[in-house]
Amino acid sequence: MTPPTESPDTGPPKGFLAEIKDAVTTRAALLLLGVLALQVAFITSYIGAFHHPVPSEIPIAVAAPRAPVAEQSAKQLGALPGKPLDPRVAEDEAAATAQVRNRDVDGALIVDPGGKTDRLLVASGAGASLSQALAEIVGRAESAQGRAVRITDVAPAYAGDARGLSSFYLVIGWCVGGYLCAAILAISAGARPANAARAVIRLAALLVYAIAAGLLGAVIAGPVLDALPGSVMGLWGLGALVVFAVGAITLALQGLAGVIGIGLAILLVVVFGNPSAGGAYAYPLLPPFWSAIGPALPPGAGTYAARSITYFEGNGAGGPMLVLAAWAVVGAAVTLACGLLRKGRPGPPVGSGLPD
Repeated sequence: MTPPTESPDTGPPKGFLAEIKDAVTTRAALLLLGVLALQVAFITSYIGAFHHPVPSEIPIAVAAPRAPVAEQSAKQLGALPGKPLDPRVAEDEAAATAQVRNRDVDGALIVDPGGKTDRLLVASGAGASLSQALAEIVGRAESAQGRAVRITDVAPAYAGDARGLSSFYLVIGWCVGGYLCAAILAISAGARPANAARAVIRLAALLVYAIAAGLLGAVIAGPVLDALPGSVMGLWGLGALVVFAVGAITLALQGLAGVIGIGLAILLVVVFGNPSAGGAYAYPLLPPFWSAIGPALPPGAGTYAARSITYFEGNGAGGPMLVLAAWAVVGAAVTLACGLLRKGRPGPPVGSGLPD
C-alpha cells in the first residue's frame, strides 16, 4: 500500500515569523505600502484643497452708462486686499451679461451712477460657492462705498440640482466607471496587453462601455432624477468621452507599470483630479496648486464642460472637450504602443487573473 501523503498544511509547526512570511509576501507588503501612501495622499489632497477656501482673482465684468464710472469701479474692485477679484470693464450691460453667459467671466457688476443700488449678475449654475463668494465680496465693497447691491442670477442652478453639484457628481461617476472598466479588463487577463491585437480589443471593449455609460449617466441625471436640464445628447457625448479618456489612460498606465498602473490611475484621477475639479469649490476658491492642475485633468475638464452644456448652451465647453480628447488619444496611443512592444512575449493565460 502507498502511504498517505501529508497535506501541505501538516507537518512540523512553523514559527510565527515564517507564518507571517507565508501569509504576507514581500510583493503584497510593497503593494500595501503603496496603498497606504495612496490613502495618505487622498487625505492630504482633499483636506488641503477644501479646508480653507480663499477667493483669488475671480473674473468679473464691470459696466456703467459712462465709461469713466465703470473704469473707476473696476479700479476699486481690483484694489481690494488680497486681490479676490479680477475686474475688467465691459462696454455696457448687454456686453457684461453676454460675458457671463459665455463663461468669459464669473459675474458682472452693473453700476448705476444715478442711484445708490447697483446690480450684481451671477451664475449659480457654475457653482453656488462661486456665486456666493462674489455676492459676499462685492457686497462688502459696495457697503464700504455707502452703496447697496441687488443680486440677479442669469444662469440659476436647476431646482433639482442642489448647489450646482450634480454635474460634478455625474462626472465623478463617469470617471470611476472608466478606471474600473480598464482595471477589470486588465485583471481578467494580465495587466499588460500581450500584443497589439489584445490592446485593440481592450480599447474597443472600453469604447462600447463608454458609450453605454455615457448614455446611462445622462439619462439618470436628466429625465430620471430631473437633476440636470441640459441636452441629454450633449451630456451623452461628454460622458462617453470622459469614460473613454479615463479608461484609456488607465490602460496606458497598466501597460507601462502593470497592476501598479491601477494605483497610478487612482492617484491621477481621484487623489489629484477630484478635489481640483471645481465641483465643491470653483477654481478661484481653491489653493494655487489645485486651481492650476484642475482644468488639465479629466474630472475638472468634465465638470466644467458638463456645467457649460447644462446651463450655458455649451459656451466654454470647447477647451475642456479638447483636454479630454487629448487624454483619450494619448491613453489609446500608449496602450497600443505597449501592445506592440510586447509582441511575441508570453503573457499569463486568459482568465488567470495574474498580473504580468
